[in-house]
Amino acid sequence: MFKVGEATITRVEETYVGSYPLRDVFKDFTDAHMAEHGHWLAPHHYIAETGQIRLAVHSWLLQIDGKKILIDSCCGNNKVKPGRPFWHMLNEPYLERLAAAGAKPDEIDLVMCTHLHHDHVGWNTRQKDGKWVPTFPNARYVFSKPDVDYFAKVDADPKEGPAELGTFRECVVPILEYGKADLVDGGPYRLNDFIEIDSAPGHSPGHVFFKLASKGEQGVFIGDVWHHLLQVYYPDWNFPKNSDAAQARVSRRKVLDHCAASSALVFPGHVGLPFAGRVEKTAQGFKPDFPS
Repeated sequence: MFKVGEATITRVEETYVGSYPLRDVFKDFTDAHMAEHGHWLAPHHYIAETGQIRLAVHSWLLQIDGKKILIDSCCGNNKVKPGRPFWHMLNEPYLERLAAAGAKPDEIDLVMCTHLHHDHVGWNTRQKDGKWVPTFPNARYVFSKPDVDYFAKVDADPKEGPAELGTFRECVVPILEYGKADLVDGGPYRLNDFIEIDSAPGHSPGHVFFKLASKGEQGVFIGDVWHHLLQVYYPDWNFPKNSDAAQARVSRRKVLDHCAASSALVFPGHVGLPFAGRVEKTAQGFKPDFPS
């Protein structure tokens, strides 16, 4: 559990396993980089035996002012994930872990998705009587309107759809149809007294990040602005899947600047143990302070 002022933030794990080969993801990674960074990469961010990066998939449960807010909702169980064996047909006790963290599904007040990729919307819905219904029946869901518009267009294209391995239809459209979604245009947009939404497009067209402020302390939920701590050292290194690679680099530097200037506690979507930390500005650029 982490604290930011009066807020408590608890990580709700879905998976934490090896995924993509490091040198496939970051083509510029060399033996010299391994010599420089190898001492901290393994075992929490890299699996030396397989050469894979280790990615976490988790939600953040934010509790503040009597509200229970879920940030990003992972992959979901029993989802077909072509080309992603580490997320294919999962059977994880995610809802039990959420309850252990302090919230049953009907206690969630707000679900906030940084973007609408398949590994951030999976638990938005569940199947009941052959239909996809909201997993969190009493919650409002916050989605980025540019992402909704983009993936709706992809989903309707017979050559491109279904969007996001089918999860747009399963995990986003039902929320819209049930009238539970609030669409935001990226911002900066003040959601309430303690959360501000700001834009960080590039990984997806409408990717956003969430700034938390409480009692003079700050946090920031960055989603996939960066997937791995190597990208803090090397902000120009993109993860392969981006809607606009150049814009993703611009957004990453924007968010890194904010994190360093504010001394915010940073909550990424996929970074390994200790899962949250801070970013420091250096003469060369940035470096992470995620002590394990």
